[in-house]
Amino acid sequence: MKKNRTYRKVKFIFYRQTLLEPTDHIWTFIGAFLGIGIIGWLQHSRFSPLENFSLIGSFGASAVLVYGATNSPLAQPKNLVGGHLISACIGVSIAYLIPNPEWNWLACALAVSISIVAMQITKTLHPPGGATALIANIGTEKIKALGFMYVIDPVLSGVTILLIIALIVNNIPKHRSYPLKKN
Repeated sequence: MKKNRTYRKVKFIFYRQTLLEPTDHIWTFIGAFLGIGIIGWLQHSRFSPLENFSLIGSFGASAVLVYGATNSPLAQPKNLVGGHLISACIGVSIAYLIPNPEWNWLACALAVSISIVAMQITKTLHPPGGATALIANIGTEKIKALGFMYVIDPVLSGVTILLIIALIVNNIPKHRSYPLKKN
């Protein structure tokens, strides 16, 4: 009985979070295009195409959440910023602790698992943060050479751009509100 009620509650929450007005697709597109586009343009204007490191893969996943699932607790500003920064710090720390390429599998596993627990403890769970920790360990040599600067650029700079665009674009339509207002 209780299991069935929990299932219905989860199903309703998921359903409610996926209800979209037709115009939401346009606002999702605009936000994601601007957020990722600005990060990419800044990357392009500062570095050669071969030095691409500002557009880390986890930003694509963050864009899905902050522009496409604005009501999700995982998409809120505290989660977006905190999840990425905590995970970046942990990822870089593990990369320093386990620099041997033969043990990279262990470094990756530790970076992601410790990041998840740290995000849970700090209530900043943001799934793309796990990828941010992973990238610190499997990224290109240019990413790895950044060391703790990885936390500042590309992570903090990119997350800041995503957040600013989300705060603007997600609040233009009257029926959308970001961050999610608590009742």
